[in-house]
Amino acid sequence: MDFNLKEIFSATMILFAVIDITGSIPLIISLRKKVGHIQSEKASLVAAGIMITFLFVGESILKYLGVDVNSFAVAGAFVLFILALEMVLGVQLIKDEEPKSASIVPLAFPLIAGAGSMTTILSIRAEYETENIAVAIVLNIILVYGVLKGASWLEGKLGEGGINVLRKVFGVILLAIAVKLFSANITHLF
Repeated sequence: MDFNLKEIFSATMILFAVIDITGSIPLIISLRKKVGHIQSEKASLVAAGIMITFLFVGESILKYLGVDVNSFAVAGAFVLFILALEMVLGVQLIKDEEPKSASIVPLAFPLIAGAGSMTTILSIRAEYETENIAVAIVLNIILVYGVLKGASWLEGKLGEGGINVLRKVFGVILLAIAVKLFSANITHLF
């Protein structure tokens, strides 16, 4: 095991930006109003299970499909770039279905462990050690659980403006990460 604090911190910040749980506080609050109680523990554990499984099995699935990690990282960079643009510009380029239930769908999947986070997990595997990414996933799930439990309190403290500022800051960070992922992996394809 080669735990590296720099890699763990970087992977944690990347996943935090992609999952964007603070930007999802308004959605979480509206879900609570629609369905009543949200099972924070269940949503967090299911999301963790999905992401950890994808961390270990995702590359095998890609190999089976004939895709290498560098190609996936470049494709992931495009997805991250689009997600970052959504966050910075405040527009929705990728349309999701309206939620009908709460804890598993849409919270655990696709809100927390969605296409963006799974793409990110495989993309950063090209740069970081698997155990560091696993620690980053666990740290993010702890943060997600805290936000799910305290969404109403956080909304009251940050306000809509504070949440929007956080979303835009993490969007710019995500843009930079997308460019770095693209430039680091595009050379391996040629």
